[in-house]
Amino acid sequence: MITEITAQELSTERFIADKISEIQDAVGDGTAINALSGGVDSSTVTMLGHRALGKHLKTVFIENGLMREGEPEQVADLFEQLGVTVDIIDAREEFLAALEGIVDPEEKREAITQTFYRQVFGRIVRESGASCLLQGTILTDIDETIAGIKRQHNVFEQLGIDPQEAFGYRIVEPLIELRKDGVRKLGEALGLPAEQFERMPFPGPALAARVIGAITLEGIETVRKATTVVARMLADTGAFQYMAILHEDRVTGMRDGERDFGQQIEVRCWDSVDARVATPTRLPPEQLDDLAREIIREVPGIVSVTYNIATKPPSTMEAI
Repeated sequence: MITEITAQELSTERFIADKISEIQDAVGDGTAINALSGGVDSSTVTMLGHRALGKHLKTVFIENGLMREGEPEQVADLFEQLGVTVDIIDAREEFLAALEGIVDPEEKREAITQTFYRQVFGRIVRESGASCLLQGTILTDIDETIAGIKRQHNVFEQLGIDPQEAFGYRIVEPLIELRKDGVRKLGEALGLPAEQFERMPFPGPALAARVIGAITLEGIETVRKATTVVARMLADTGAFQYMAILHEDRVTGMRDGERDFGQQIEVRCWDSVDARVATPTRLPPEQLDDLAREIIREVPGIVSVTYNIATKPPSTMEAI
């Protein structure tokens, strides 16, 4: 049973001191490795880990072909300014091959999990000689996985899976008692800039969680372009999270006075504190009109744009 530390209860100074000690005890005289995705959780655990281990922590960014536009370079540049060297590992072919032809959402997540932890990280750990992986699992990840809402790719021990046996290395999770609001508070205390500790959540499976149906290069590129538009158009809403989702079915549209079979983007925009419950942001009709117009104009093949109006629950933040 994990005891939650709420954001209100969190003493960042004491927490940092305790976790530095725990990380140092877990790693000992060896080295550790951590994967930085640029999200709040991974960014915070990266800063905490480097404070604890210094040069004995190797930080990598896994380029899986599923990230947002320009993300690997942007993240690496930011952390270089914070004194953390980030190695970008190109694993695009491995992830896309693992996802080929898979339609079921949980099978997608499992394919990404196995590729990430067994294949890609297994190789990196062996080559680096690291004894463990430091990662930013938080309490909400565990809650949703145990409840069966959806399998979070970074949850193992709570499902009876021993990472040492399954993958050949240990996993250290110093943020496991916190939720997102607590992690933001900790990230600020560790020196992350506001643009980073206030960043909205992004799923572990990345854009694969925002393509309904089989993953293709074309589908990922479509949702990546739509994501760029949504981020630009909704940046000033103050929302907890927003996203573009590519639907599987072809839909009928019109272009230049003729019928045009195309694709549909669903936009979701959420107000929430910690992602356990959420309500759709009440965007003005004029803003929705502008958003739809820009998506259709900038993303080839899109003829329909919809906006989710269901709360969480029964909806979830992500579509799959």
